[in-house]
Amino acid sequence: MSDTDSIDVDHYRDELESKRAEKDEFFADHPQSPIPPEERDEFDGLDYFNPDPAYRVSATATAHDDPEVVSMETTAGREMRYLRVVTLEFELDREDEDLEDGTFELAAYQQESPNEEPLFVPFRDKTTGQQTYDGGRYMELESERDLTTGDEIIVDFNLAYSPFCAYSETFDCPLPPEENWLEITIPAGERDE
Repeated sequence: MSDTDSIDVDHYRDELESKRAEKDEFFADHPQSPIPPEERDEFDGLDYFNPDPAYRVSATATAHDDPEVVSMETTAGREMRYLRVVTLEFELDREDEDLEDGTFELAAYQQESPNEEPLFVPFRDKTTGQQTYDGGRYMELESERDLTTGDEIIVDFNLAYSPFCAYSETFDCPLPPEENWLEITIPAGERDE
């Protein structure tokens, strides 16, 4: 279910554009930018799909009280261990006849550490390798408390981003596990040039 009824769409778009401008500035100037130093002078900003509130949806959580360990392959051929802590179920209801409607699921993970951290949601969709980075994209979801089964959380695909390894091979990034491969097109968030 889209969450557009409860937001001021113009304000939402302005806020999203402002966050994107901040990120472009970080990528262009910051010493920790993933853009290799020799390429920063040429960098003129990341590419994005147009903001679309239809891809800001409310998801219902199913909490995993005994989280299963999931090994994710990385771009450098290693494996990283995560815990599958929550499964998120959401609906996409799009007016474009060419795009699929329906109910979908994504798993959300955390690393095996006691630190408070956002939920990590790596995913692939039908734009992967076509319009977006071929290693998939990520989202991070913040919740004010641990999610329990039945809780609602906003999943905003407009905030989906490419991992740092999309910009430089010096980074080693986890690849989305097969359970998070969506068989639909998500034209929202960061895209390839």
